[in-house]
Amino acid sequence: MRIILIVGPTASGKTSLACELAEELDAEIVSADSQQCYRGLDVGTAKPIAEERARAPHHLLDVADPEEQLDAARFVSLADAAIADIRERGKKVIVAGGTGLWIRALLQGLVDAPGASPEFRASLRDELDALGAPALHARLAQLDPAAAAKIQPNDRVRIERALEVHALSGRRLSELQREHRFAQARYQALSIFLDPPRALLHERIGHRTQQMFASGALQEETRWLLQRGAHKALKIIGYGECAEALRTGDFAQAEARTAARTRQYAKRQRSWFAREAAQSPASGAGGTPTEWPIDAARLCQRALRWYEGAPEEQGSLAQRR
Repeated sequence: MRIILIVGPTASGKTSLACELAEELDAEIVSADSQQCYRGLDVGTAKPIAEERARAPHHLLDVADPEEQLDAARFVSLADAAIADIRERGKKVIVAGGTGLWIRALLQGLVDAPGASPEFRASLRDELDALGAPALHARLAQLDPAAAAKIQPNDRVRIERALEVHALSGRRLSELQREHRFAQARYQALSIFLDPPRALLHERIGHRTQQMFASGALQEETRWLLQRGAHKALKIIGYGECAEALRTGDFAQAEARTAARTRQYAKRQRSWFAREAAQSPASGAGGTPTEWPIDAARLCQRALRWYEGAPEEQGSLAQRR
């Protein structure tokens, strides 16, 4: 099954391009964003606004409460169902988002590893609280050096998962991942990688952040999270900073920190998709660089020919500086 994939860092224009292509191609949009899936988190996650949703149907927005943990496996299940439904109705599919791990899982499937163990995670989190993430990262480095080399010492979630896989299966997560690389692609994806010039991207991030705080909507969403006790959601960029500002009154500092964290996040996203393109250009996000700004009309024509099976159009596109 063929899909169009639009990826790139936050504020690179994915939503706008997806809406434009959806209108021209008679397509519907499936979100691959690990933050926009949560109900009530609209402004802080730059969720498509009402006018954008009116241009084309969007799927996988608002499918979980902020207290829930929506992981890659659940995303793939929901995305598969949405894609099947769209195709059954004779529409084309555009998957748009910046959560690289989710997109990789959708295209290549998940590693054949044990599921989560609540008991193991509960005991491990006691150790995390007592010893700290760096200590458990050091333990992981002894058990699975290859996995530890790819995980930051403070990345509690990924450290926890790597230790869990080893404890439950007796095998290293890195070994399972290497074996999985040879898995057949689940979808034929034409990938459009949006990579605007850094200065422009930073300008967009700054403008978006300023609007988030100036409107007061981010403050309202943050108060709502605090009232619900949804502390996990406060880790999403912007909400934790806003919560601190609600306590101290220093919104200028909160805005500056939010913009800085967003720029750092965008850098990690860009690096992820560039690396995916280099490692697996046929199924990842990336391809032959083309000039910025985006030429939506040209992309639309090439995507249409590829969707209809033109062999010379199979592969990937990129919009880069």
